[in-house]
Amino acid sequence: MPPKKRARKTVNSGQNAEKKRKTSSSSKTLEEASTVQYSHWLMKSEPESRFENGIDVKFGIEDLKSLPSQTSCWDGVRNYQARNFMHQMKEGHLAFFYHSNCKEPGIAGLIKIVKEAYVDHTQFDKKDVHFDASSTKENPKWRMVDVQYQRMLKRFLPLGELKKYHLQHSTKGGPLKNAMLFTRPRLSVQPLTSEEFDFLLSLEEQEPL
Repeated sequence: MPPKKRARKTVNSGQNAEKKRKTSSSSKTLEEASTVQYSHWLMKSEPESRFENGIDVKFGIEDLKSLPSQTSCWDGVRNYQARNFMHQMKEGHLAFFYHSNCKEPGIAGLIKIVKEAYVDHTQFDKKDVHFDASSTKENPKWRMVDVQYQRMLKRFLPLGELKKYHLQHSTKGGPLKNAMLFTRPRLSVQPLTSEEFDFLLSLEEQEPL
């Protein structure tokens, strides 16, 4: 569906300059992230029912936990940046399972990469909500990885709490200052530095902020 047209806003030159600086800074961050080799990740999925073309796209950490071998392919990624990050994933890498697009978003548990990037079959399935008519078997656009459930965190880490830490770290310095969870919030697959990962994991031992 084409986006709805919006009324044009008048922006003065100072606002234009500020917008360009922010866009340039964001692009630079993504370029740098693409060249850095990461070993920790954050992967988003929806734990509550939502239907697309009659198909429920729900997949929370409890769904993964209930599967045979507690393992599943992580299909349906249709963002080039997220896809490129999946190409960096190696067997044994750890990731946070993040519940998104729900009443209370946040980090629910830990998963492990058990199979590195390979062709996502859903891009060729016309009945699948992630079908991509522009992708061919000779030149597939999209990849996926396999993940395995590791454990639930000792406590759920809600986005609201994580935002408080981000604001603190942005002003006073800290691990979450530049975390993509806040600088690129719509990205479904995100890298974490070791410092970011360790800090987030440490929060399960602490009282809510």
